[in-house]
Amino acid sequence: MRQRTLAEIATAVGGTVDETHAGVLAGPEVVTDSREATPGSLYVARVGEHSDGHRFIAGALAAGAAGALVRADRAGGDVTIPRVVVTDTDAALQRLARTLVDEAVERGLVVVGITGSMGKTSTKDLLAGILARRGPTVAPRNSFNTEVGVALTASRIDHSTQHLVSEMGARGIGHIAVLCRISPPRVGVVLNVAHAHIGEFGSQQAIAQAKGELVEALPADGWAVLNADDPLVAAMADRTRAHLAWFGGRPAADPVAGQPGFRVWAEEIGHDTWGRYGFVLHARGHHPEHGPLTGRYGGPVRLATAGRAQVDNALAAAAAAIAAGMPPADVAAGLDGARVTSHWRMELTELADTTVVVNDAYNANPDAMVAAITTAATMAADNGRRLGVVLGDMLELGDEAAEDHAALGRAVATATPPASWAVFVGDWAEVAAEAAVAAGMARESVAVVQDGSAASAAVSDLRHPGDVVLVKGSRGMALETVVDALSSKGDDPLEPPIRTSAAGSNKGDDR
Repeated sequence: MRQRTLAEIATAVGGTVDETHAGVLAGPEVVTDSREATPGSLYVARVGEHSDGHRFIAGALAAGAAGALVRADRAGGDVTIPRVVVTDTDAALQRLARTLVDEAVERGLVVVGITGSMGKTSTKDLLAGILARRGPTVAPRNSFNTEVGVALTASRIDHSTQHLVSEMGARGIGHIAVLCRISPPRVGVVLNVAHAHIGEFGSQQAIAQAKGELVEALPADGWAVLNADDPLVAAMADRTRAHLAWFGGRPAADPVAGQPGFRVWAEEIGHDTWGRYGFVLHARGHHPEHGPLTGRYGGPVRLATAGRAQVDNALAAAAAAIAAGMPPADVAAGLDGARVTSHWRMELTELADTTVVVNDAYNANPDAMVAAITTAATMAADNGRRLGVVLGDMLELGDEAAEDHAALGRAVATATPPASWAVFVGDWAEVAAEAAVAAGMARESVAVVQDGSAASAAVSDLRHPGDVVLVKGSRGMALETVVDALSSKGDDPLEPPIRTSAAGSNKGDDR
């Protein structure tokens, strides 16, 4: 945010400030961690289940914070502290963010919201890279997709920001509606509805209900960007008054000529030996700023992050960027060579002994697990190597957990090529391991462990130099520790050249 007085901040959040400190300037940074306080920053003292940020106000001020946002019931009587007193610091942070967004929208800011069961962060990274070519863009750091994360991301906009990308997660019905009130989107992207968090929602239909809150929040002249290949997402077209932009296969009805609406898709899809995909971007329909969209745009787009899922993420990012006003040719140019910048998402590292580690340890659900196994197996096959996997529990699956973990074990054993060895980590590890053995893996090549430390030891016993090793699990499993144990200072990111092959091409299908 631009620097503003504590009096201005108090007005924005419905708080109070004593006259002595009303003119104190705070900004541009807004932080909720005292260790991240910078000179002039505003420190928000949050109260969590296990910690109270009010204990760290002195530390934040010592680090240079200009003032603090504090709760009235914890403020105490020390009026020497420059502070804005509110009833609820979380709610005040959200109100501050909304004020900043509203001011910026009046200057022309375009807000894009992204949700989905998987791929949010990757799509956010790709989209932010495209939009930054057009003008200053603010996007979340890593996966800031909660009420606090969305508000903190919005707090980073300033007078020059042209685009704000908000990643929006949900743990229940109504959560995304709240996020949309913090950072109201003009463009809303729904990627997919999968099994992630089904234990909390109860069904995919409930997940779809929650994700669709994003398109319900869009204005009539906004854009709903929907996955034409996911029936639960495609059905959200009936829940929005916004214009429709589709990515992927043909929706129920192609955009009408001359009417706002368009579709983007990929043709000539191929990949290099390390799973980095390329394709040709196509678009059809009509955009009020660009006029008719009639076909191919640019040369082959070559993505720099591995995985077939990145093609879908790139198409979603392309559709969102076009909806936000970028010409399709500029979008294609922005995607060429684009990579996911957030950590632990299909990161490739070649170790000193030529082992290649595929670090996809940020999170996991059944669909994403199968996709990652398929990608890693293809890498192994294309490069004449063995496949090994370190797979942690998939959390929040509810009653389907046992079957989903058994299916995981079968997927490892029946991949092409099958895994030569597997380390399963967590409470469901035994279930996955038994299913892998039943599906054909040798029992001595399968290990069952409880944590990352034990997993690292098991990997040392099972892997051979040159193996392709996939590491993936839910966030709570913290399997990046296994990658850290495998890697050393001399290991480098694997940066093979990208080349597009004819394999897997959609050429000629007019999708």
